[in-house]
Amino acid sequence: MEGGNSKGSGLGGLFGAGGAGGPGYSHADLAGVPLTGMSPLSPYLNVDPRYLIQDTDEFILPTGANKTRGRFELAFFTIGGCCMTGAAFGALNGLRLGLKETHSMAWSKPRNVQILNMVTRQGALWANTLGSLALLYSAFGVVIEKTRGAEDDLNTVAAGTMTGMLYKCTGGVRGIARGGLVGLMLTGLYALYNNWEHMKGSVQRQSL
Repeated sequence: MEGGNSKGSGLGGLFGAGGAGGPGYSHADLAGVPLTGMSPLSPYLNVDPRYLIQDTDEFILPTGANKTRGRFELAFFTIGGCCMTGAAFGALNGLRLGLKETHSMAWSKPRNVQILNMVTRQGALWANTLGSLALLYSAFGVVIEKTRGAEDDLNTVAAGTMTGMLYKCTGGVRGIARGGLVGLMLTGLYALYNNWEHMKGSVQRQSL
């Protein structure tokens, strides 16, 4: 009997949370417990299911940090991506020009060298061009963001316009105006694309 009692007490200690003296949870308490990807929680567990509901973000940010990357963090990706894109496009363009200029030559070492020189020259030219534009755009964007203290599409449009104006400043007043207009149009189209869903939702709400 003693062994039976000790065995029963051991099982009671293991599953005692479900006994008369243990805390019980109603169906309403367990209704909001997320069960996706896991088995249903047992009421015998000594855990309040309400503590398992995540109402906030699951990552921790330093004090004062933003949830999204700012322009300074995105500048490195922008510059590197534009350089790589320019190098790839320039290499393809150089290959096209090299094949076009040497189409009358037989396949030989001089022709291969000429095509390779055209590929490297065009690749470096386009990588330098797009990389310089990305550097100017990122620098203007960071300065405007720090000056205004806000991050919105106005910074994007202003940075693109100033980038085009500075890049074409050697062409005089007409070059500056043309470069600024091109930068304004490109960044304006990007801002429009970036806010297209928001604008469409606003129009639909107004029409209701």
